[in-house]
Formats: sequence, structure tokens, C-alpha cells
Amino acid sequence: MQSNVSIKNLRLEYGPVAVLKDLDLDIGKGEFLVLLGSSGCGKSTLLNCIAGLLEPTDGSIFINGQNVTWAEPSERGIGMVFQSYALYPQMTVEGNLTFGLRNAKVPKDEIKRRVAKASDMLQIQPLLSRKPAALSGGQRQRVAIGRALVRDVDVFLFDEPLSNLDAKLRAELRVEIKRLHQRLGNTMIYVTHDQVEAMTLADRIAIMRGGVVLQLAAPKEIYNRPAHKYVADFIGSPAMNFLDAVIDPREPLIARAGDLAIPLEHYDFERHGHTGPVWFGIRPENLATGDAANSAPVQVDLIAELVEPMGAETLVWSTLFGTPFKLRMDGQARIEAGDVVRVGLDPKLASIFDKSDELRV
Repeated sequence: MQSNVSIKNLRLEYGPVAVLKDLDLDIGKGEFLVLLGSSGCGKSTLLNCIAGLLEPTDGSIFINGQNVTWAEPSERGIGMVFQSYALYPQMTVEGNLTFGLRNAKVPKDEIKRRVAKASDMLQIQPLLSRKPAALSGGQRQRVAIGRALVRDVDVFLFDEPLSNLDAKLRAELRVEIKRLHQRLGNTMIYVTHDQVEAMTLADRIAIMRGGVVLQLAAPKEIYNRPAHKYVADFIGSPAMNFLDAVIDPREPLIARAGDLAIPLEHYDFERHGHTGPVWFGIRPENLATGDAANSAPVQVDLIAELVEPMGAETLVWSTLFGTPFKLRMDGQARIEAGDVVRVGLDPKLASIFDKSDELRV
């Protein structure tokens, strides 16, 4: 894959605190990369360094092969969409779309063409004469995206653009952004703390914590083979179940958790021969119930402590060996708090992490 944006040994420090720690990242031409993590992980800081809004302490940033580490934002060939919309309240929508182009002395005919194209893509033609105060949150964000589009650049940066919207609008605009990427084919780098946005939009996800990237992979790889316990815990709702377990050197293909002996012959090890204390992780949706549980390699009976009907599915909260344990059942399942549920566990669907470094075993 041809690299469009390259980050080399990027470091940013505020006094003694390193916010970004020697990051390396290559983003392919036309790729949709999502930077995902909780607040304070460094994802927005990294985006602002790429945009030229923050100066790194060390390292380099390349866009289309050009070193832009110290270039002005306007010289980087990027368009940026902010969480706060950042629209000029005294201007109409059309004025907001054209302001940067007029300042850059783009010919009037070209400005007209770009505005028509962007407003058509985002379906904001009827809004061009309105001012931001007369727009809904979703409409304002469309205008903010349009302002980035009219710049006609190769790389678009999105800093949590949907976080101020309600759930319904977020879902609608998420689909629009995905369609926009499919139509344009530009490189897009998107910051969010929302795993649903990351999983649905990204070609690849970079999960960050403490200024470093813990895993960079396609959404399915992140979900099915998390490289780190933090990644496994962060992705999925409800989160992955973790059991305190141990792999004895005398029985390297058995994980023991409580009174369960879990066979690992068919587990896809990342580090063969690993033994010692581990976290045994299994997603709530990967647990079998009903008739399927009776044929699973490992079976256990749980007491349903809390039942959450959600329409298409039902979430059941329980406890196993003193640890909270969740399972996802079909929405038609008849179950109430206090019922005993037989659960089947297939080690092939598990994720095991070393307790010392929390890396995948």
C-alpha cells in the first residue's frame, strides 16, 4: 500500500510529561484510519500534530512524500473537521464554505463549482443562505464537513465530529461519512472514543493508550485477535469476560480457572509454550446457551442475577468464581433473574493474556 501520511518517531512533551511517545504510523493512500482510545490517550494530540496545530518535540511527519513537520497548516494539503463545528456565526452557510477559498484567491468559477459539488454530496443546497444559528446540530456538522471538502485536498482529518450529536443523528452521519469516503477515495484520519464509529468506519484502527499505539489492525482482527488486554476490554459492548487462570508448565495445554480445566489444544496461540498466570478472556456473544451449550468443550451453570431485554437480544449478568460474567442471548430467550443457565465455552473463541505484560498469549 502506497503511504499517504507517514509518522516517524513522533514525540510530544509538555514539560516532563510525554503525551506522544516515539510513534511510528504509515497511513495508506485512500485509507480510512481511525485513532481510537479513551480521553487523554493522545489521539487528538496526534491529529493536531498532523494538522500543524501542535509542534512535536521530535520526529517527522510526511504527507504525500513531503516533510511537513514544520509547515504551516495551510501548506499541508489537508482539510479538518472539528468537534465544535467552528463555523463563523455572522456568515451564511455559503459564506462559511467559501471563506477559505476566497482568502486563498481561488477563481470565482472554481469556488462555485466546489461549493456546488460539496453541497450536493452533503445535501445542504437548501441551507446555503442560512446562518449557523438557524441550523440543527446535524446540519452544522454537514456544513463543517463541506468546508473541508471544498478545499479539494488529499487528506481529511476528523476530530470527534459526531460526539456532540444525539444517538440517532450520530448513526445517520456515520453512514454519510462512510459513503463520502467510498465516493471520494481520499485518505481520512478520524479520531473517536466511540468503538462503534471505529468498527463501522475504519479500514484499520489504531488503538492508543498513554501516547502509544497498542494495536494497529483491521476491525475484524482487532475484535477477534486483540493483541493486548486493554484492547480486548475496550472493544465490545458489553466488554469481554476475564477469568483469573493459570497455565501450569506440567500441563501446557490446559488453563485452569476456578474448578474449570479448559483444554487449549485448539486455541490459536500467539506465543506457543507460554505458561504461568493468565487472563482467560471470552466475549459474551461467544458463549453458547441452550442445546448448543451441551456440546461445547467446557460447560458451566450460572445463575442469572440481572436480565436486560434489548429487543433482538438479551443481556444476562452473572458471576463466575467471584468475577462479573456476562452473556448475550437471543432476544426470544425466556429467562428471568434467579434462573440457572447452562453456558458452553469454546476455547477456540477465547483470548488469553499474560498477567505480567497483558499481551496476547
